[in-house]
Amino acid sequence: MPLPPSARWLTLVLAAAGGWVTRLAFPDPGWPALAPVGMALLYLALRRDSARWNALVGLVWGLACFGPMITWADDAVGPVPWLALTVLEASYVALFGAAWAWARRGHAVWRSGAWQLLAFVLLWVGAEELRSTWPFGGFPWGRLAFSQADSPLAAFMWLGGTPLLSGVVAALGVLLARAVLAARQLALGRTLGALAAAGGVILASLLIPLDTVAQTGTLRVGAVQGNVPDPGRLDAFGERRQVLDNHVAGTRALLDQVAPGDLDVVLWPENGTDIDPQVDEEAAGLIDGVAQEVAAPLLVGTVQYPESGGRYNTAVLWEPGVGPVATYSKQRPAPFAEYIPMRSFVRHFSDAVDLVTRDMLPGTEPGVVPVDSPRLGRTVVIGDVICFEVAYDAIVRESVAEGGELLVVQTNNASFGWSDESTQQLAMSRLRAIEHGRATVQISTVGVSAMIAPNGAVMQRTELFTADQMVASLPLRESLTPATRAGDWPALTADVLAVWIVLAGIVGAARLPRDQRPDGPA
Repeated sequence: MPLPPSARWLTLVLAAAGGWVTRLAFPDPGWPALAPVGMALLYLALRRDSARWNALVGLVWGLACFGPMITWADDAVGPVPWLALTVLEASYVALFGAAWAWARRGHAVWRSGAWQLLAFVLLWVGAEELRSTWPFGGFPWGRLAFSQADSPLAAFMWLGGTPLLSGVVAALGVLLARAVLAARQLALGRTLGALAAAGGVILASLLIPLDTVAQTGTLRVGAVQGNVPDPGRLDAFGERRQVLDNHVAGTRALLDQVAPGDLDVVLWPENGTDIDPQVDEEAAGLIDGVAQEVAAPLLVGTVQYPESGGRYNTAVLWEPGVGPVATYSKQRPAPFAEYIPMRSFVRHFSDAVDLVTRDMLPGTEPGVVPVDSPRLGRTVVIGDVICFEVAYDAIVRESVAEGGELLVVQTNNASFGWSDESTQQLAMSRLRAIEHGRATVQISTVGVSAMIAPNGAVMQRTELFTADQMVASLPLRESLTPATRAGDWPALTADVLAVWIVLAGIVGAARLPRDQRPDGPA
């Protein structure tokens, strides 16, 4: 029997509440237990058989979730790009809502709570994977997995990466929703069964081993957060020389904690110097001079300008007295921020595109930086990713699969002001540490920076818009976790099964007259 109009509009209220509650699971405030609650509300809101109505429900949920989550885009480039990105991300939840309506029409899915749970989870993971790859390389920010850095569920990252963890959170939401539905029908057995299944999932996460023991020695690391002279502006690096001087001074300040030669490597953030020391003699002299003072190589975030045009966002390993010995260039520049697709068209909506005068070019090599350690008597491989690359599964995984014993996330959060962008990124870095079993350093120009153990625990952390330094001996590891070994297979499997479920539902619906399709979950 179709839902009355008042109940239909109530589903939009449920959807908006679910999206807002889910946003609160992400930093800040970062209350991970709310993510399954938000998914439960979405499940309950997708009551109607209509694909178009469920698409509207999904859109409302997505707007309520992504809009407040990515307000940092407004801080950086203005309201129009923020609104456009919000609508784009919400449209994938709308697609999910429509797909759920189609899939649920299949006889097996409609009649079985277990099949509904599986179908809902696979469709959600498939939708997340789609928006993480398309268009323009995708935008994975806000995947359910990234809300769980402070939850015991984070251990599922070690087992199957973000597809598995997102799926687990979605599954808990379905179980909570079905417990509510069963309780309303006074079905005690089904209520307790759903709650017991949810408890079993949480208990299973506690049984996953997260090893933090050093396997190939430890690396003595210094990290420098130099700060910028004009926080919170897109052109915060207008005073390029001052930013370079800040990081030189911060490197020298490490000598208050260690003696020269005590460190194996010093890490600078993305854009630690926007004056390329490979072509500018003065910048090269400053960097080499301070590298010799601390008697350690520096991994310096800089920008390269090839003669052919464009620019590269590059990390340069600078050996004292030698100069550059290794580089890594960012493989996934951010569209509409670091390069402008469809520039002439987009300019009609925001003249901020003209602040990007030279498009950033993508690097082509994996993020691995070999660092010679005389103390260890061997070369240590650092897995390096730059800024938003931490959100992309394949890029981080490749750096580990290529030999990375330690992960470094070089980032520049200066343009995002006092927003939650930096803490949301830190949550991703912590989850990547768990996923690949690697100690991880997130080093930012302005914060938040952190030293992270292989189990995701934060060992040290800085605050926003301060000059600060960190020193730690970090465990080096070479074993590969199940998630690293599995590669793309969990995501590909979810994608294939999601398409199959939708097609099966469409075929099944063709055999069932519309007036025989009841609204609402069974």
